[in-house]
Amino acid sequence: MTRAVLVTATVLTGLSAGLFATFSYVVMPGLRRAGDAAFVEAMRGINVAILNPVFTLIFGGAFVAVAAALVTGWNETSRPWVAAGLVLYVLGAYVITFAVNVPLNDALEGGDGSVAALREAFEDTWIRWNHVRSALTTSAFACLVVGVLKA
Repeated sequence: MTRAVLVTATVLTGLSAGLFATFSYVVMPGLRRAGDAAFVEAMRGINVAILNPVFTLIFGGAFVAVAAALVTGWNETSRPWVAAGLVLYVLGAYVITFAVNVPLNDALEGGDGSVAALREAFEDTWIRWNHVRSALTTSAFACLVVGVLKA
């Protein structure tokens, strides 16, 4: 059972890391080419659409599964990798998302003023921090892969 929990945690973490990475190398570069109104409208739509059961399962499930893998047991050689994976995932997926990206999303959603000003206040900071969360969650995924291999 322990190995199945760790494999599940690894898959969910990989899916979450992949989502953040896709924003870094596809979604945001594509939206950068859009005009201000299209950019703001698209990001507002994405911010609503992402709040769905599949995202919740992946985003929250990764944390729950990694924590469960730590609780249900693992061997001494996988221990540091699983623990590092959990720390990196929490920092990337939760700390950055809730400290930076969600407040920026909320400001974009409720912001007044021109779409150019809204975009200016949002885009570069959101992208920069998404790159960081992408790197951290991808590193978490890599740690968990090593943890699975050593389990």
